[in-house]
Amino acid sequence: MKTLIVRVPETLIADLETEARCRNVSKSLVVRERLESARRSTRPTAHLEAIADLIGSVDGLPRDLSSRTKHYLQMTGYGKKRSR
Repeated sequence: MKTLIVRVPETLIADLETEARCRNVSKSLVVRERLESARRSTRPTAHLEAIADLIGSVDGLPRDLSSRTKHYLQMTGYGKKRSR
């Protein structure tokens, strides 16, 4: 097992210490369990599912917009300095 050093707020340390003391386990075990549970509960497609109904809902845009974004932004003058 590898070692990882992280800096966390005092409030989080207090929570970890309290839980570790109550369960009579190490703080490292509590951290590992919390990281594992967070990894299991997060689904990468959840964000996509949240906006799935919006995909393709804007008419009049180029079909290759996602692959040529920089090109289309340059065509509109986005990012160029403007006089005041």
